Amino acid sequence: MNNYIGLIHKEADSDYGVSFPDFPGVVTAGSTLDEARRMAEEALAFHVEGMVEDGGTIPEPTSLESVMADPDNRDAVAFLVSLKTKTAKAVRINITLPEDILQRIDSFAEANGLSRSGFLARAASHEIERNTAPN
Repeated sequence: MNNYIGLIHKEADSDYGVSFPDFPGVVTAGSTLDEARRMAEEALAFHVEGMVEDGGTIPEPTSLESVMADPDNRDAVAFLVSLKTKTAKAVRINITLPEDILQRIDSFAEANGLSRSGFLARAASHEIERNTAPN
């Protein structure tokens, strides 16, 4: 289980906000520190599960020293957030497909906000579930 740096931000009239330097754009908040910590674990797990579904690569955790070297992070309080997810590690594979099928996959995936890998993983899961469901 990896631990990632979460940064707590607090303004005078706001909740405790949490951001993740290793996952730009992932933010959450809580009205108490305990709630912010719980929400941070949930937000991180949810985001990483989505990345894995889409075939994304999960970054290695950045060191505390590197995170705090960024002047934008110095007003925040850093803490460790455990990545608690049930998703399996993504594995890179090499496959061969007819060119026209690959073009159709890419077009469909792009139109639906998926990566090629995310589409293939979703399609494979669908077929496996459809063909192994009890009748």
